[in-house]
Amino acid sequence: MGVDAQAPAKKAKVDVPTVTLNNGAKMPVVGLGTWKSKPGEVKQAVEAALECGYRHLDCAAIYGNEGEVGEGLKASGVDRKEVFITSKLWNAFHAGADVEDACKDTLAKLGTDYLDLYLIHWPICLKKGHPMPPTPQDFIDVPVEETWRAMEQLVEKGLVKAIGVSNFSEKRLQEIISLAKVQPAMNQVESHPYLQQQKLKDFCESKKMFMTAYGPLGSPDRPPRCVDESDPVLMEDKTLCEIAKNLDRSPADVLLRWAVQRGSIVIPKSVTPARIESNLKAALNPLPEDAMQKLKDMDRHLRLFNGKMWAPEGTTGPIKDAKVDLWNDP
Repeated sequence: MGVDAQAPAKKAKVDVPTVTLNNGAKMPVVGLGTWKSKPGEVKQAVEAALECGYRHLDCAAIYGNEGEVGEGLKASGVDRKEVFITSKLWNAFHAGADVEDACKDTLAKLGTDYLDLYLIHWPICLKKGHPMPPTPQDFIDVPVEETWRAMEQLVEKGLVKAIGVSNFSEKRLQEIISLAKVQPAMNQVESHPYLQQQKLKDFCESKKMFMTAYGPLGSPDRPPRCVDESDPVLMEDKTLCEIAKNLDRSPADVLLRWAVQRGSIVIPKSVTPARIESNLKAALNPLPEDAMQKLKDMDRHLRLFNGKMWAPEGTTGPIKDAKVDLWNDP
C-alpha cells in the first residue's frame, strides 16, 4: 500500500508522509506514542512533538493521560484539524451500551468533538473495575459483533472518522470483516524485526487495512508479567548494531525507519524533546536495501509483549493460553 505526499502543515518543521485510509483520510506514518508517559510529562511531550512536525498522536483510555494530551494539543496552538488523533476502547467497555459513553469520555478528556481513528484495544472483555493484571473471575464474554456494531454507530454519529482494532490476529479480523458494515481501517500490533508479522501485514493490506507497529524498539519497559528471562534484547542484537554502526546511526533510529520503510505506521513514545524530534527525523531517513534485507532476516516470530497478563493461572475465561487463544499462533 502506497505512501502519499503531504504538503507541509502549518508550523511543521518536518514534512511527514501520509497513508490514505479506507475512508479517504490521510494518516501520518509517524505518530507520538503516549503509553507509559508519566503524569506531568505528557503535556510538554505533545507540545514538543507538534512543534517539530508531528501531526499524529496515539492515545488510549487505559493510559490514563488523555487529559494531558488534550492540554498539550491546546497549548501548542496547532489547529485540531491538522492533527490525526487515535484512541482506543478499553476491555471493560465492549458492551454495546458502553461503547459510546467510553468514546465520549475520551473526547471530553482530549478536548475534541471527534477522533480520527478509534480502535478496539484488545480482543478481550473484562468486568468494569477489574484489577491489572485481571484475575480469572474478571473475564466476561461480549460478542465482537455487539462491540463492532456500536463502533459503527460512532462513525454514523460523527464521533469518529474511522474504526479499527489492536492486537487482533488474522482469524479474529476475519470475524469482524465478515459482519462489518464499516470495514476496519487499522490493526495496531507489536511489530519489530524479531516479530515482523509479514503474513498478518499482507492480509491487512489485502483488505485495505494498514498496520501500526507498537513496541518498535522491543518494548524494554513492558510489564514484568510479559517478560521472560530468556528473551533477547532487541536493541543489543549483533546484526542490528552492526547495521547501525555502518550507517552511523543508533539502533533505535534504524528500527524506527525499518518500520516506516516496510509500509507500517510507527508510534515511538518519548517525553524528551530532543528524542522526540530525532525519532521523527530517523523514521523518515531511508535505509539502504541491503540493510533492509538484513533486518528482514532477523525475524524470529518472537513476541516480546507476549500477552501473559491475559492468561492468569487458573483462568476459566477465553484466554487460557495467550499464544494459542489470543494470537492464534501455531
